[in-house]
Amino acid sequence: MFTLLPQIHSPDELKKLARSQLPQLAAEIREEIVSVTRKNGGHLSSNLGIVELTIALHRAFDSPLDAIVFDVSHQCYAHKLLTGRYARFDTLRARGGISGFTKTQESEHDFFDWGHASTSISAALGMLVGKGMTGKGGTVVAVIGDGSLTGGMAYEALSHAGQLNRNLIVVLNDNQLSIGPNTGSVSKHLSRLTATPHYQTFRDVVDGIVDRIPVFSRHLQKFIFRFKRGLKGLLLTNNLFSELGFEYVGALDGHNIAELEAVFTRVKKLKGPVVVHVVTQKGRGFEPAEKDPVSFHGVAAARCEARGENLALTDVSFSAAFSRSILELAASHPNLAAVTAAMEKGTGLTAFSNQYPERFFDVGIAEEHAVTFAAGLAKQGVVPIVAIYSTFMQRAIDQVIHDVALQNLGVVFAMDRAGAVPDDGETHQGIFDIALMRGIPGMTLLAPASAVELDLCLRWAAQSGTPAAIRYAKNNCPRECASFALPLEAGRGVLLGAAEYGAGAADAGKADSVLIVCAGGIFSEARAAAVGLAREGVNADIYNLRFLKPLDEAWFLRIADGYRAVVFVEDGVTAGGIGRHLELLVRKNLAGARTAALGFPDRFMAQGTRAEILEDAGLSPE
Repeated sequence: MFTLLPQIHSPDELKKLARSQLPQLAAEIREEIVSVTRKNGGHLSSNLGIVELTIALHRAFDSPLDAIVFDVSHQCYAHKLLTGRYARFDTLRARGGISGFTKTQESEHDFFDWGHASTSISAALGMLVGKGMTGKGGTVVAVIGDGSLTGGMAYEALSHAGQLNRNLIVVLNDNQLSIGPNTGSVSKHLSRLTATPHYQTFRDVVDGIVDRIPVFSRHLQKFIFRFKRGLKGLLLTNNLFSELGFEYVGALDGHNIAELEAVFTRVKKLKGPVVVHVVTQKGRGFEPAEKDPVSFHGVAAARCEARGENLALTDVSFSAAFSRSILELAASHPNLAAVTAAMEKGTGLTAFSNQYPERFFDVGIAEEHAVTFAAGLAKQGVVPIVAIYSTFMQRAIDQVIHDVALQNLGVVFAMDRAGAVPDDGETHQGIFDIALMRGIPGMTLLAPASAVELDLCLRWAAQSGTPAAIRYAKNNCPRECASFALPLEAGRGVLLGAAEYGAGAADAGKADSVLIVCAGGIFSEARAAAVGLAREGVNADIYNLRFLKPLDEAWFLRIADGYRAVVFVEDGVTAGGIGRHLELLVRKNLAGARTAALGFPDRFMAQGTRAEILEDAGLSPE
């Protein structure tokens, strides 16, 4: 049993511990993180690597007066354990439990609801300026990983922070995957020297004296500035942060609590912005994660979600189906390339990157760049497949509109994790892409229901020469129906009768049947609903749209005409989605039609399993 961790209900209790007790506390935190993520899933490697850094931050700063802001915030598990959430930590990422990210409604020590990268410095700077404008005290600390620094938003914030010259503290958590630390005793000594108030005071005094020297002050200032830059160039490696107006401290051992606490205590007294460069080891303390931090970055929950006998899912996920299809397509298309934003494994592109390394581009956490880079590829006759999660495509909508669609370029967007996304909560739900993409002129939006349809959609989009997006769920593919293999016709879907999708009964006439119209990602639930209706004596046909844009409206109206009721179901928000549009179309053109449109409501959806999220949204088969 733990002896220290249960005693920590706030950072105040943490500060009462002797330094000799901190290694034991760190070990207990790691043990709890490993235990809970084994059961619930979660981000393991990154959280194991930041334990000592989090302890030092909460000992040196005074949260919640001082705001500690975690970029992405998937590495906040130790922070949660140190801020009063140990008793509920076993509910991590579960429905009704605590979030796997920082969440303001959970604790006064959480300052933002976050799940996307490269955002912390912008928000922290805004909070710091806001504190000054409203007369509130306290420091603001942004904790950002080296991976998040590949996002352009981080550099925009660094540039603005250097311009404003406020007392912002940026902690760069370098896990040695992207940024190499400065080396050498001279570099380490001088960087620590710049972190002392005495050094800053001395520098301010010298600058003040130079300012008061008549006539020659301007020339002398230029000389001293150039002298300092030249001296840094001789003794230190080039430093981006210094060029942007930050003091630079580092690189520090991110697992030495005493050193970190001492540096943070000094740094918070400095004037102006400062970067504290900390080197950590992902997966520290858990040998499998230390050896393979990438695989243990996010681990799946050790549970088996009940899917119901009627869903009849295969063992192949949509991500795996995409992986197989793009590999086969690339064999016959030498000009096809794959682009992703730090999601090679998650999007299923590992096999492609191994077989076609010269045609694979991982741009890092930089979705905006990924899209415009792909536009440049398309301009030169390449067929780029941009594989990005639906939630992260939100960050690049301007680039999709301005750089791809406006020029009618043949870029294909493969949007994984569309619809309900289990476990990660509000920030990761892929429920907005239909509404965002349908309004873009010239954009084709496809929603395959199975692995075969995904392959057909990918081939169709790659050959179209125009902008196209394919959305598919974080789910296993349903078992194939014969209609799924029918060739694609622009704007048209496929109709499945009860005998084909597995209700086990002969198809009835339209007048005695209900038509369920669905977007592909929620076909499994639509089929389960249709099977349930059959058991109640109600025949239901399913029309899988395939195309969410464009839509052959005349064709669709001929399909829908004559049914006793038509129900539209999509795994996206109803506001701006396809369901309401189709419902109005039917009501306008088919007299007396009974209709309903189902989709995600006008609110953000909390974490849970896929089934729980759909139930919460009124989209379960029942």
